[in-house]
Amino acid sequence: MWVVYLLLCESDNSIYCGITNNFEKRLLAHRSNKGAKYTKGRGPISVLKIIEVENKSQALKLEYKIKRLSKNDKLKLCI
Repeated sequence: MWVVYLLLCESDNSIYCGITNNFEKRLLAHRSNKGAKYTKGRGPISVLKIIEVENKSQALKLEYKIKRLSKNDKLKLCI
């Protein structure tokens, strides 16, 4: 199982979107500044949304679509 996830970087109120097949491990990496370059120094990190998909290909396609959305549209996805 793969997931597409949205995180809130609370220091600057920005939203990060990523994919993984081990969400708990990836979230821990983000929170310890060992995740994506984008989230380093932007903590604390909060989880906004987790979307489960069947495979990596679907995860990559969904991540691409979400990253092209505006911040407001990303927030609407999380409701």
